[in-house]
Amino acid sequence: MMESMDASAARRAMVLPDPAPVAQQPLRPEQREPPSPAADELLISLSACAVCRTDLQICEGDLAPHLQPVIPGHQAVGRVAAMGAAVEGWAVGDRVGVGWLASSCGDCDLCAKGLENLCPSARFTGWDRDGGYAGWMTARHDFAFHLSNGLDDRAAAPLLCGGVIGYRSLRLSGVEPGGRLGLYGFGASASLTIQVALHQGMEVYVVTRSTAEQERARRLGAAWAGGLQADLPVELDGAITFAPVGSVVIAALRALAPGGTVAINAIHLDGIPAFDYDLLWRERALRSVANYTRSDAREFLELAARIPIAADIEQLPLVSANDALARLKAGSLNGTAVLATSEPGPAE
Repeated sequence: MMESMDASAARRAMVLPDPAPVAQQPLRPEQREPPSPAADELLISLSACAVCRTDLQICEGDLAPHLQPVIPGHQAVGRVAAMGAAVEGWAVGDRVGVGWLASSCGDCDLCAKGLENLCPSARFTGWDRDGGYAGWMTARHDFAFHLSNGLDDRAAAPLLCGGVIGYRSLRLSGVEPGGRLGLYGFGASASLTIQVALHQGMEVYVVTRSTAEQERARRLGAAWAGGLQADLPVELDGAITFAPVGSVVIAALRALAPGGTVAINAIHLDGIPAFDYDLLWRERALRSVANYTRSDAREFLELAARIPIAADIEQLPLVSANDALARLKAGSLNGTAVLATSEPGPAE
């Protein structure tokens, strides 16, 4: 049975009919009725959805459209309002988070190996199915996450993609406790990743063109922070690149010690420039980071509650989604933009 929801909030959505530059305000406000959940789905009354660079890339067409029109957003938090007949482990009123991975087949060789993030049949929230820039959404019950106590809805939202993919990137970088980690770019995901890395005993070196972000990195505990042209004081055991710029990948590779890995945290990159093989010689490695698994998300959300991880957020109304994307592109957000889709539920 559907829990009561404010009628106007339940129908509110920001819809992408066709990709276009954010300067053209591609998202359009619409009123839509809440859908009925399928047998294996939750209907979620949303209170918050964090804005991700992937949303920007979908809205501008850097990522080819999968569903048109589509409601973007894949860092969504709310409460279960209704459930399909086959749903288990959930109750109406439960606090719930939804991230990027919307489903996988569960049967292919990759899924069997625990690599559901690489499943050829994987579907993604806000790209293949409607996401969280709305008053409601549906999600498969087995791809949604119970949220622990202690964080309110809007503080929890950025953890569901930027936090989880940063956690996977950190693991794939291969840096061990006591090792030296480089973070290239210091936006929302990197600011969460540094907190995990420091908790695990790593030394962190941050490279970003923004002097404000350099100072923020130092406040969070970075051993060093500087610009892209600066010489790092050490060789790195591993690095993560967050900027969707191929030249940054080469800069990180130059800073690696032998045997180190650069993990590229990007779904879209503008291309990697040609480089001399000597940069890769001595068993240095480049590897991409593609999506996340549900295991990654559960591990990270549990760890985030224990550390605890704090996300800097700038709250905006849902109708300001176009402005949030434009400011993300311009680098003028004060933390992660979180769209308030309705009144949030308390963290009980």
